[in-house]
Amino acid sequence: MEIAISKSALDAYLPQLIRTEASDYYIDLVFYNVVLKCYVLIDLKIGKITHQDVGQMDMYRRMFDELKLTEGDNPTIGIVLCSETDKDIARYSILHGSEQLFAAKYKTCMPTNEDLRKEIEHQKELYLLQNKNDPSE
Repeated sequence: MEIAISKSALDAYLPQLIRTEASDYYIDLVFYNVVLKCYVLIDLKIGKITHQDVGQMDMYRRMFDELKLTEGDNPTIGIVLCSETDKDIARYSILHGSEQLFAAKYKTCMPTNEDLRKEIEHQKELYLLQNKNDPSE
């Protein structure tokens, strides 16, 4: 997914506050994808993804849909960016089979071509695990 925004748009969406009757919540990054007509929430994590991270993003996504969406908007997409992914979380959490919730691994330096090939194969494995019992595949 490509996201192109201007400096003024970036200022408007860093970080985004969601206020409920009970509490305030801050989402790291919020963008609006004009092609998909939906908001994209991004939560930045410095460590390995946990089931709590996935649950937190799912809650943010649901709150954003209820409190911020307007007529014509599609459901919000949530992305958790982390330094390390986890096969069990990809297979057994809400990430499995979700069309609005994703986890992705980020790099802090440029990988070699061999590292890229290995990562692509690893991500294919994770995708296949997530969609193993999906009848539409």
